[in-house]
Amino acid sequence: MQVWFYEAFEEEERAIRALLPEGVNAGFASGTLAEVGHARPPARLVSTRTQSAVPDAWFGHLDAVLSRSTGYDHLRDLRARGFQGALGYLPRYCHRSVAEHVLLAVLALSRRLPRQVDQARRFDRDGLTGREVLGRTAVVVGVGNIGADVVHLLRAVGMDVVGVDPRQTLPDVPWLDPEEALPRADVLVLAMDLNSTSRGWLTAERVALLPAGALVVNVARGDLAPSSVLLEGLRAGGLGGVALDVYASEAALAEALRRGERPEDPEALAALELMARPDVLCTPHNAFNTEEALARKAGQSVEQVVAWLERGAFVWEAPG
Repeated sequence: MQVWFYEAFEEEERAIRALLPEGVNAGFASGTLAEVGHARPPARLVSTRTQSAVPDAWFGHLDAVLSRSTGYDHLRDLRARGFQGALGYLPRYCHRSVAEHVLLAVLALSRRLPRQVDQARRFDRDGLTGREVLGRTAVVVGVGNIGADVVHLLRAVGMDVVGVDPRQTLPDVPWLDPEEALPRADVLVLAMDLNSTSRGWLTAERVALLPAGALVVNVARGDLAPSSVLLEGLRAGGLGGVALDVYASEAALAEALRRGERPEDPEALAALELMARPDVLCTPHNAFNTEEALARKAGQSVEQVVAWLERGAFVWEAPG
C-alpha cells in the first residue's frame, strides 16, 4: 500500500479514486486513525483531515503525513512531538466555500432561522423577529485567504467590515486591535490560524466587550473559542446567537457522536448543549464541502500524493 486516506467521506473517496493515477495503490477509511485502529502505519504515506492524531509509536515507521486541510496546527504539533517525516497540507482549496458558509451563517442567525424552522411545525411566529444585516458591523479576526473572501462577501450584502490581523493585507479595510474592534461587532467572525497565542482567544472577558445580541461565527478552529465560553455568553444573554462549524475537543466530540455515545470531555459536553439550543447553528466541520471545493481538494490531494511518491517532497509543505 503506497498511501492510506483516513477520514475520507463517501464523496471525497469517490473523487480521489477517480483522479489517482493507475498503479497508485491506495486504501481508504471513513473513520479517524483511532477509530480504524491500525496498530502500525498501513502505508509509508498517510493522509488525514484534522481529527486524527498520529501516535508516537508510528514515528520511524511513517515517512509522510498529508493533511487534507487548509489549517496545519495539528501538523505543527506533530513536528513538535518529534516527527521527522514530510508534512503536507492544502492551502487554497476551500476559501470561497468557507466564506460562503460564513455568509450563510450570518444571514441565518440574523433571521433566527433555526428557531423559524422549528416553529414552522406549529406555524408559530412568536419570538421570530430578526435583523437585517445592512449597515451592521462585522469584525473578521484573521484576514488570510478565507478571511479576505469573507470580507468581500459581507461587504456585498451591505455590512461594514473591520479587520483584526497583524498582517493587514487588504488596504481598504479598517484595522483595529481586538479590544477596539469587539465593542463594534454586531457579528464576530473567527477565521484565524490556531497557534500558541490564539488558543482560547475568545475569553469571557472578550465576550463581555461585545455589544448585546452580538453573533459569533467560528469556521477556523474550535479551540479559538471554547464551547463553555460561548455557552455561558448565551446563557447570560450577552450573545444573540452562535454558528459553529468547528469545536473544541472536536475529535472526542465527533467520535462519541458517531458511536452514539455521550462524550466525557467537558468541552465536548458543552458543545452538545450548544447544539440543543435554538439560537445556535451547528454543522459538522463541513463549511468547505461544495462540489467545486471537493473537486479542488481531490485534485490537490492527488497532486500532493504523486509529488511525494515521485520526488519524496510535497508541493505544499506545511509551515514550521
